[in-house]
Amino acid sequence: MDPLREFGRTLLIVAALLALVGAFLYFGGKLPLRLGRLPGDIVHRGESTTFYFPIATCLVLSLGLSLLFWLFSHFRR
Repeated sequence: MDPLREFGRTLLIVAALLALVGAFLYFGGKLPLRLGRLPGDIVHRGESTTFYFPIATCLVLSLGLSLLFWLFSHFRR
């Protein structure tokens, strides 16, 4: 395939992914599943500090991205 055509295709895919991420961030507050505030996320509030470790959110995002990349590689073959 022509290298310039392949580059254009890659740019279109990246733009579509950016649009999806932007829409998710824009409408994320209205979703029933709020990432960053899932059960299993660790929050420790001290007197003057707050420690926050979103372990459940990391697991959900990792699962979703793994599925997305698997689908992308499966259909690319």
